Amino acid sequence: MLFARRTAIVVTITWVEMFVSCGLRSQSQENKPVSNLKAGVAKVDITPPDSAPTVGHPRPTKGARDPLRAGVLILDDGKTRAAIATFDLVDAADNLVKRTRAAISAKAGVPPENILVNASHNHSGSDFDKNPEWADDVIAKIGKAAAEAAANMKPVTVGYGVDQIGFSINRRKVINGRAVVRLNPEGINDPRVKVLRFDDGKSLTPVAVLMHAICHPCFFTWGDNATEPHPNGFPMKSADFPGEAQTFIEKAYDNETKVMFMQGCAGDIRPNLPGDPYRCADEADIQWAGRDLGGAVLKALAKSMIREERSKRPTHYKLKVASERIALPAKDGGKIEVELMALKIGPYLLLAMPGEPMVEYGLKLEDAIADRAVPIVLGYSNGKLGYVATAAAHSVGGYEPTQSPVTPEAEEILLRGLNRMADKVVGDVFETFNKHPADVKMRVEKDR
Repeated sequence: MLFARRTAIVVTITWVEMFVSCGLRSQSQENKPVSNLKAGVAKVDITPPDSAPTVGHPRPTKGARDPLRAGVLILDDGKTRAAIATFDLVDAADNLVKRTRAAISAKAGVPPENILVNASHNHSGSDFDKNPEWADDVIAKIGKAAAEAAANMKPVTVGYGVDQIGFSINRRKVINGRAVVRLNPEGINDPRVKVLRFDDGKSLTPVAVLMHAICHPCFFTWGDNATEPHPNGFPMKSADFPGEAQTFIEKAYDNETKVMFMQGCAGDIRPNLPGDPYRCADEADIQWAGRDLGGAVLKALAKSMIREERSKRPTHYKLKVASERIALPAKDGGKIEVELMALKIGPYLLLAMPGEPMVEYGLKLEDAIADRAVPIVLGYSNGKLGYVATAAAHSVGGYEPTQSPVTPEAEEILLRGLNRMADKVVGDVFETFNKHPADVKMRVEKDR
């Protein structure tokens, strides 16, 4: 009897092993990508030292609640190589962009003009330009990350998903013809989370994840200077909700994937922390936000891997990059030069602008482009500008238009420029894809 039981157990285990083995083989074969696109990713810890003060809302801090990180994603379609670099920092200042591009180009062979640099707009980090020793360390680490990413390139397919968060809110309300600072649940908002996942076909764990959301990472900064337990702001450095979400998602995949956060048009969108007019977060708040965003991303990631969604993935991905420096009218009567960029990964179109554009910028660009590509609009990219209010917002005033260095006319110039960048990479406009020599010459002369 005892022998029979042992035999049954052995047989059961053998069948389980066979089932698991067959399942893994089937999964590997089923998900194996047929794609020309290669991707490599790496992340590094760039937590500032105590000697580097916080920037965003300056306040005394000691130590770090959680690490600040930077990520590098290298993409190559066989003809074009591009990169995305993300930072848990307050802005993508010119010096950071220039040095990041130089480091990635040197270590990974990416043309500098093909490198998109995006900052989360973290208010609990430090100023890259004002802390030179730490800045040198950041760039050295970015170079190492780029080399690591380039050394581990593998064929991938790209999945896409959308979900939404529940902690963001508009912070403007128009009363009696003028804008006031107010948490406004009826104000324009975009709570969607857009997710790109890069898969090598060997498992259900992505090689890399790009998540895009729209909200100021200012959970830990001072608000009404009265609400306990942190009336003067959280006394430690942090990557705020984007960092908390990155950690949450990576843990869900046993730390076998790398997650990078891309900030959208969050100029007038902040965390919903009621106060006078709002308060600083505590530990419960940051866990709420991090897990809300992380959970939304995980849902989008999981759904994008079901067979019906996988069957929609292209087998060929073309990388196209376009950038342009344009001049915006400044309030002081001069001009401010900024960089606009478009990076297209197959059907997915990243449109990037500097500064803090109000949420309407992303919505307007998406309305103009959505039937030609899958748009993901980024602020805080490839340069520092400050607030970029809409022309309508300038007419009623308020914090963002008052703080903005550019005039209301900047909106039309930016939207026109970004639509022009989209035309160049989407390739469905006759003037951009026509290769007749005379027409090419005419376009070059016109763009000068």
